[in-house]
Formats: sequence, structure tokens, C-alpha cells
Amino acid sequence: QVQLVESGGGLVQPGGSLRLSCTTSVSINWYTIGWYRQTPGKQRELVARISIGGSTNYANSVQGRFTVSRDNPKNTAYLQMDSLKPEDTAVYYCNAIFTGTQSGYWGQGTQVTVSS
Repeated sequence: QVQLVESGGGLVQPGGSLRLSCTTSVSINWYTIGWYRQTPGKQRELVARISIGGSTNYANSVQGRFTVSRDNPKNTAYLQMDSLKPEDTAVYYCNAIFTGTQSGYWGQGTQVTVSS
């Protein structure tokens, strides 16, 4: 069973920055890593994704402000969030999809609150 653990969430003022981490219990070399977020009453939405080859894509709402990266030797992926806005407030989840079988796994989520 693959386990994902997110960390780095918290309370930050508008315009501030946070870096989320997602550490896995297995090698992430063959996993596409996605960061999603969810607010009460809304569907979970994709924020950013990084492929096994390092290609990235972002939601329009975070393009230019968020950066997704991966450190395979550390089995960790990151989401650097800059210029945060109140509308970025959500629970952020890490998702890992294995390239071969397309099996997917989720972390438990970490709360990000952007407020003055």
C-alpha cells in the first residue's frame, strides 16, 4: 500500500508564500504527482501536476504563482505557492498515479488558509 503524507500547510496572509511537501512510502520515480484542492461544497480540483519526465501543467487560476517540482531521491514532491490569495484557501491533497497500472493514491490533505 502506497502512503502519501502532505505537510507545510498553515495560515498565511494574502501575498505570502507556502511550500507544501508530499512524501511517499515508495519510490516516486514512476509516479505522476498531482496537487489538488477542495473547499466545502465543491469538487476537488486539479491545481498542478508533474509527470515522471518533469513536464508540468497548472490550473489557470494558479499559473505563474505556483510551482510544482519533484525530488525523486527524497521520494518527495513540492508545491511552492507564492502571491497567495484568499481564494486559494482550501484543503490541498497530493495524488500519485503509477505509470504502469494507473493505480492512484491520495494523501490525507493539508489545510491552507489565506487570510489577513
